[in-house]
Amino acid sequence: MYQTIVLLPLAGFLIAGLFGNAIGAKASEYTTSAFLVAAAVLSWIAFISFGFGESETLRITLFQWMQSGGLDVSWSLRIDRLTLVMLVVVNTVSSLVHIYSIGYMHHDPHRPRFFAYLSLFTFAMLMLVTSNNLVQMFFGWEGVGLASYLLIGFWYKKPSANAAAMKAFIVNRVGDFGFILGIFGVFVLFGSVNFDTIFAGAADLAGQMGGEGAEAAAGAGAPVLNFAGYALPMAGALTAVCLLLFLGAMGKSAQLGLHTWLPDAMEGPTPVSALIHAATMVTAGVFMLARMSPIFELSHTALTVVTFVGATTALFAATVGLVQNDIKRVIAYSTCSQLGYMFVALGVGAYGVAIFHLFTHAFFKALLFLGAGSVIHSVSDEQDMRRMGGLRKHIPVTYWTMVIGTLALTGFPFTAGYFSKDAVIEAAFVGHNSFAMYGWGLTVISALLTSFYSWRLIFLTFHGKPRASADVMHHVHESPMVMLVPLLILSVGALFAGIVFEGFFVGHEYAEFWGASLFTGPDNHVLHDLHEVAFGIAIIPTVMMALGFAIAWAFYIRNPALPGQVAARHRGLYQFFLNKWYFDELYDFLFVRPAKAIGTFLWKTGDGRVIDGLGPDGISARVVDVTNRVVRLQTGYLYHYAFAMLIGVAALVTWMMLGGVN
Repeated sequence: MYQTIVLLPLAGFLIAGLFGNAIGAKASEYTTSAFLVAAAVLSWIAFISFGFGESETLRITLFQWMQSGGLDVSWSLRIDRLTLVMLVVVNTVSSLVHIYSIGYMHHDPHRPRFFAYLSLFTFAMLMLVTSNNLVQMFFGWEGVGLASYLLIGFWYKKPSANAAAMKAFIVNRVGDFGFILGIFGVFVLFGSVNFDTIFAGAADLAGQMGGEGAEAAAGAGAPVLNFAGYALPMAGALTAVCLLLFLGAMGKSAQLGLHTWLPDAMEGPTPVSALIHAATMVTAGVFMLARMSPIFELSHTALTVVTFVGATTALFAATVGLVQNDIKRVIAYSTCSQLGYMFVALGVGAYGVAIFHLFTHAFFKALLFLGAGSVIHSVSDEQDMRRMGGLRKHIPVTYWTMVIGTLALTGFPFTAGYFSKDAVIEAAFVGHNSFAMYGWGLTVISALLTSFYSWRLIFLTFHGKPRASADVMHHVHESPMVMLVPLLILSVGALFAGIVFEGFFVGHEYAEFWGASLFTGPDNHVLHDLHEVAFGIAIIPTVMMALGFAIAWAFYIRNPALPGQVAARHRGLYQFFLNKWYFDELYDFLFVRPAKAIGTFLWKTGDGRVIDGLGPDGISARVVDVTNRVVRLQTGYLYHYAFAMLIGVAALVTWMMLGGVN
């Protein structure tokens, strides 16, 4: 069954990719969608039967990949609770995106290629989450990056789409470089890339270091790893390896510093945005850190860095989301902020809480993106919320599903986000690392900002007077059922995923459910302390949610002129947020311009003047010039040749005479 789950998307990709033009767009759509629906159903069956059963971990080897010395790599499926959660998330959202795309992309002439890319994306993500070794994980990691490049740049005739695809690809290579260095470091420390060997070695180290973690032995012991000119003992080596792995997660999950590609990924079709931001690419980093929890538990320094970066990302993205006017970009920055929440949970050692928020977030964030696509579809591809308004009565199903998604995102009581998002904030409050309270404070502020910009989106899009042209408003219509059914299914998840699974992911059934899938050290009591938080602290996220709603209502319903007045009064701050903290400008100054200058110098001077002018190309050009001049002497007249011979004889005699004199 598990092989079937993984291979069905691959089969869909091959059929649509190789034979799409032959079988037609309809057959490509229905084939790939049917395969993904089957994979999703099988994933839920496996999740219920295996996830709540007695078994701990299954290992299914498909074939030997490579073996060289201590490096032994197989294509092997690791099936445990963490894998099953990711299978459910990836295949459920991907199948609904496939179905939704049948309606959304029905006018596009290249639908077979689009559906092939979607299936390739899903297969790469499944390779990643089912990996039993780091090399296989990296294979899926890069496969997701490739597929995202193809999907973001799907409308390749648009220069902005090409630029966005290149940006995503290049920025992710920075993180991926850190990830692969981390893999090398893990191999040096543990002598293997297989998870069983790595986790067993990490357990042995934890026993040797007592309950103090890796920092208990900081600076002691013989060097075990040479990195960047430093000979590191085991404590420093573990921290370095964890930070390198986290660098990979920062790129894939768009954390501050390597986040710049995420908003530009909106250049792809809207279903792509839902797939990237809800279920696949951006969650890969969170999954990887959770999978590698046995190692991260040995480095409190690394976990502290994760907490700091996650909290700062949550606040950064929330502030930028306040002033965005593109409906998709608002939701994109919301994704970036919620990923920051997940890393805060990881940083304080609440791995189950992070995966719980990943799980619930997939439902309501996919719902919001697909809902935004339904809005865009209804208003003739308009994406600027300032040109919408008054759509509530025209597209009621889309409106109410997006309201449900907004309630879940903002943490309205008893929705999915209420359980998972509040758990993240409370975990940060009881966390023990030096940036735990920093994480709590920033996530609380971000909760307020998230509520504000989420309801701002609802009010600008659906309420008030219509701001679109009369022609656009005349053609506003509800989306077809093939697009609405996925919205309704995701609405159910956004409402009930939290209350149904809270006990298993972070509640009293935590130990029995996760088993050995997630590792927490003996000193990690965050989950226990989480349930002892005082009511006054636990209610703060809900208060922030309500306050954000009230402010948004005052700004965009009661007094619509107020936002402009506030922006004019605080012009500098508004521009700072609007320009995304000037990260793009900073990177352009630090990296892009110097790279272009170096490239231009090597092109004009190195290649043009040196190689073409003085090098082999220049010499050959001069030989050709001389030859052309000599050729001109070959006129075909005999007296010309006789004259040239006489000149030569005269020159020879002269040389001999002068030579005799000397």
